Amino acid sequence: MSSVLSEMTPGFPERQLAIRRAVLGLCRTMGWAAINEFSLPSAGRRADVMALLPDHSLTCIEIKSGIRDFQTDQKWSDYRSWSDRLFFAVDDGFPLHVLPEDVGIITVSLSMVPDSLFHSIVAECAVIREPAEHKLAAARRRTILHLFATTAASRLMSLEDPALTASLRAARRTE
Repeated sequence: MSSVLSEMTPGFPERQLAIRRAVLGLCRTMGWAAINEFSLPSAGRRADVMALLPDHSLTCIEIKSGIRDFQTDQKWSDYRSWSDRLFFAVDDGFPLHVLPEDVGIITVSLSMVPDSLFHSIVAECAVIREPAEHKLAAARRRTILHLFATTAASRLMSLEDPALTASLRAARRTE
């Protein structure tokens, strides 16, 4: 089965995962604390990656696996109101001219990764355009920082005691 997977051209979910892995590696290198799939207080909104920077600012990184993904997404503009800066993370074949001018761009070199190694290598990436900064109001910053901290702590607890996590999920289902 793994030989079949390595021979297939990466599709939408594989590309999105590869971009996310590269972005998380970049965040780590830059000293940014990052959380995947970060649920925002606004209903139904979940940032692909939210990062807390050393200067205490919050950066949202929205991953786009292709032009169709960008064109069909109507939610990304909502993320501006929950972060100080907004980036799009795209692969090196993405048409950058379609992205808004005030949004930062992170490119991921997926074209440099052979299909046979796509699932095992983390692609290189870089910030190629800084975004416009739009500072959060103090009350909103407190709200999002508290949510960031509790999300990170909850995920860490889940990793440290998977049995407790499973037990809590079961208990919630019976309530």
